[in-house]
Amino acid sequence: MTLILSCAIVVTTLTSLVLATRWRNTFCIGTMPVPLFTFIAILFTSGLDVGLIMFPLVDFELFSTEAIYEFSNPLAIEFGFWGFLVWGFYFLTTFYFCIVEPKLKLFEIPAIKLANNVVIVGTCAFTAFLFLSFLPSYVDGITEFYRYTLVIVVVLLAAASSTDIKYVKILSVSSTWLFFALIAGVWLASGMGIDGFVESAAGIGGYFSEIHRFVLPISEYHQFYLFWWFAWSIMIGQFVSRFVGGLKAWQLLLALLFVPSIPIAIWFSVLYFYYSGGIEVSSMWQIAMIVVGVIFVVNSLDSLIRLYTENLGLTVKRFGRSAYVFGNWLALIGLVLLYQYTPLNIEWIGLVVVGIYAAVYVLAIQRRKLLAAE
Repeated sequence: MTLILSCAIVVTTLTSLVLATRWRNTFCIGTMPVPLFTFIAILFTSGLDVGLIMFPLVDFELFSTEAIYEFSNPLAIEFGFWGFLVWGFYFLTTFYFCIVEPKLKLFEIPAIKLANNVVIVGTCAFTAFLFLSFLPSYVDGITEFYRYTLVIVVVLLAAASSTDIKYVKILSVSSTWLFFALIAGVWLASGMGIDGFVESAAGIGGYFSEIHRFVLPISEYHQFYLFWWFAWSIMIGQFVSRFVGGLKAWQLLLALLFVPSIPIAIWFSVLYFYYSGGIEVSSMWQIAMIVVGVIFVVNSLDSLIRLYTENLGLTVKRFGRSAYVFGNWLALIGLVLLYQYTPLNIEWIGLVVVGIYAAVYVLAIQRRKLLAAE
């Protein structure tokens, strides 16, 4: 699996570089263009979940004890798992669905359409399942009843919010501002001030000095993250491409690499100050972290539900709001429960996505004259 993932990353990364240079002045504009901040907010909240909020403090401890990560500091390692290069996956697919897919319509080919929607539905339910699985890590002492109840409510909220595109925009922008407020609150509570933050954030430089190490899997844990990013790349690109507001290809690449990475770097730097100083996050801010994290999960599920229902024609207009919400909620909860009895993991989903990429590459090459003629 490592070899397959590594080859896929190399090919897609080189493709992104070619697109951003040779077709650098090509304008990318979606069917529902929005301002840059709204676009980034939709991308940021759709492509991330509660792990961004809760994992760093646990990961810092792991990265400081495992020998394989000794080449840099824990903050730089964590940033490498979540920031900068990995957002490049979304550039390729966003560019494709803005520029190429409207001309070639490869995702309307039955086999590719089926595989793509199986991945979307499976990943949507798997995301909810992982949330269910990791809840005891996020909320100490949570009972089974409240654990399942929270997941049921989150899936229900996501299904309800996916009924109208306006909810996606409102939820994405508001949750982004909530995330900024969380960063500010946790920073103020730490007493780190500007000097403490600058000192902590300096560790991010360890990522850029060793950036080449993060292209391919460093460890099995890093491979899990890369498979996750790769598995999500087609779905997120397909979803957010409709919101691109007229950026040139090179501008889109830089926006995806830098803009989402800035709040991630700030958040991780604040948490790293807590970790390195042995400061405990107060219960109030732990609750706030969980709340924002849960909203991120709703955002992620919302975007995936909207995507597969549109692809499959399972729309509100066709079935009515109540049937739409209840049907999606029942299907996803059923899959979440089923996942408890299956050995499914993200690597399997990632391999299917690699197969979709391979098919699209072959077909795009075969139809390159049609693409050039348009």
